[in-house]
Amino acid sequence: MNEWPEGWSDDNRGPRYGRGSAGAQPEGARVMRQVRRGGPAVPPAQGGYGGPGGQGSSAPPYGVPQQPSYVDGRGYDDPGGQDGYGDAYDSGYNTGQVYGRPADGGPGAPAGPGQGYATASRPAPNWRRRIKWTAITLVTVLVVTSVATYFWADSKLHRDVDLSKVIDRPAAGKGTNYLIVGSDSRAGLSDAQKKELHTGSAEGKRTDSMMILHVGDNGDTLLSLPRDSDVEIPSYRGSTSGKVYQGKGRHEKLNAAYAEDGPTLLVRTIEYNTGLHIDHYVEIGFAGFANIVDAVGGVTIDIDKGFKDKYSGADFKAGKQKLNGQQALAFVRTRHAFAASDLQRTKNQQKFLSALAHEVATPTTVLNPFKLYPTMSAGLDSLTVDKDMSLWDLASMFWAMKGVSGGDGTSMNMPISGSTGGNLVWDKAKVKTLVDELKNDQKVTVTGN
Repeated sequence: MNEWPEGWSDDNRGPRYGRGSAGAQPEGARVMRQVRRGGPAVPPAQGGYGGPGGQGSSAPPYGVPQQPSYVDGRGYDDPGGQDGYGDAYDSGYNTGQVYGRPADGGPGAPAGPGQGYATASRPAPNWRRRIKWTAITLVTVLVVTSVATYFWADSKLHRDVDLSKVIDRPAAGKGTNYLIVGSDSRAGLSDAQKKELHTGSAEGKRTDSMMILHVGDNGDTLLSLPRDSDVEIPSYRGSTSGKVYQGKGRHEKLNAAYAEDGPTLLVRTIEYNTGLHIDHYVEIGFAGFANIVDAVGGVTIDIDKGFKDKYSGADFKAGKQKLNGQQALAFVRTRHAFAASDLQRTKNQQKFLSALAHEVATPTTVLNPFKLYPTMSAGLDSLTVDKDMSLWDLASMFWAMKGVSGGDGTSMNMPISGSTGGNLVWDKAKVKTLVDELKNDQKVTVTGN
């Protein structure tokens, strides 16, 4: 007699899970569902939940909906096991290949295409995209740096000269005329520096050099005005008092105008005696000049004939040589060593300033921030300009001077006809022709001394 309750006999209990189970499949295969079971797939609806021997899959509340699973990339599937759970989560794990399939022909490689986990190939670099973004980044950095540099440099300019105070001005002509002045200002120099640079300790400021740089479409012209030039001091408005002083026909050396009332009277005197309109004013002192030369690393110049001057400290031999700031200042200030003292000095000044502009504009300076920024800082700190001067105007002036030094323009002294009382007298006929050519931006045909 069978003592088991009905339905619980050894014959109909089905596969057992405990010790002594006689089930066709080992217990481990049922517990460790990552292990693939062999044999054909059996539909899950055979004797499990939702099978015909129990509650249907749609019969509440005991029916358990069949859960979808991913197998071998074939969508929702349950290839089945006899327990009704299937092999949804064990595909591929028994080979040990978790993240990709082995190489073709190796152990555990899938039998054919579409089986196993294919390893995604790494996409080739998009060089066009990389180049584009690199270019955009470089352009952005360049623009930001340029804008920042512009505002930094613009803030350092000393716009202290107001040309609107100059009265009775001649009409402006074609092109742009810069008045470039080198003053003997000792401002900012210590006693030791004054001794080293041989500047002396005179109070106030005088003009050691004056040049008109004409920038136009038919060539640039650098015209030196000897400081001993005989000129008439005209009526003018005082730069500080605002009072108008009437001219009395008195004649002075040109540098006396600057000593009397500064840049505005100097501009007024030059315009009155030449009829040429001055558009911009640029001034540099002793210390600033020497600092610029040192910042750029010295300036190479070819000296035609050696000379010495105890007053300026000059001691030069003939030939090509590089001058530092102290030597450069001595070179442009020397006049006692020459017979035609003022005229030869103006020639030396033109020669050196052109060489300096050429040195500043070279790629080794412009493209080297460790050289460019100290040079710009030294120059901008020491320049005094008019209120309407922009950085573009200043850059145009330097490029024009570079062009003159390279032979693209004309460098000359004011034509001289003689002297009176120690003052140099201008050749009026030549000066008139020269001024007319500059006003109309024509090629200069006049020669100077």
